[in-house]
Amino acid sequence: MRPIHILLLCILGYTLLATVLCINGIGPDNCCFNHYPRRVDKRLIRSYIMTDRRCPKAAVVLLTKRSRRICVDPNRSWVKSIMGMVDKRTF
Repeated sequence: MRPIHILLLCILGYTLLATVLCINGIGPDNCCFNHYPRRVDKRLIRSYIMTDRRCPKAAVVLLTKRSRRICVDPNRSWVKSIMGMVDKRTF
């Protein structure tokens, strides 16, 4: 085989390997790393989103009427209350 063919095969192999490694790097987009420490007023919340379970910290993202995103601890009682209120509003 010619050296140019070997070089082309090496480049093709590297390209395929790089593609496979990049696919494994896909993870969750919206993770929370800190929780908002204070209570949020229910009247300000429009909706909520649960973060992906692959995130390092479990959280709920509260979306306000002004499109602000607030990360909060899902185990707090006031957060569960807000989630219940939003769920009732959507039905």
